[in-house]
Amino acid sequence: MTMFSKRSLDLNASRGFTLIELLVVVAIIGILSSIVLASLNSARKKGRDARRVADIKQLQLALELYYDANTATGYPTTLDPLATGGFISIISKDPLGATDYSYAALGS
Repeated sequence: MTMFSKRSLDLNASRGFTLIELLVVVAIIGILSSIVLASLNSARKKGRDARRVADIKQLQLALELYYDANTATGYPTTLDPLATGGFISIISKDPLGATDYSYAALGS
């Protein structure tokens, strides 16, 4: 055999990947992508929770400012006086939905 014919036999023997090799690679890619998606969902939940905490702290600060300015009347019964009085620019909505945060004054 000449060198050219031996080389052509070697090339024909290794033409591509087998079906099993391709299935293994696709399975590995699927597993890795599911791990990445699970991590992203966890990060999104943590981000929403951090946003909620920040929104509630902002409402708390606005309520304290309102109370300092209106000591005679005390805390408001709803959140509307905070926005109209300039203590907060907007009443935030929950990051997951379109609902506003609710507030109820307890006691007298």
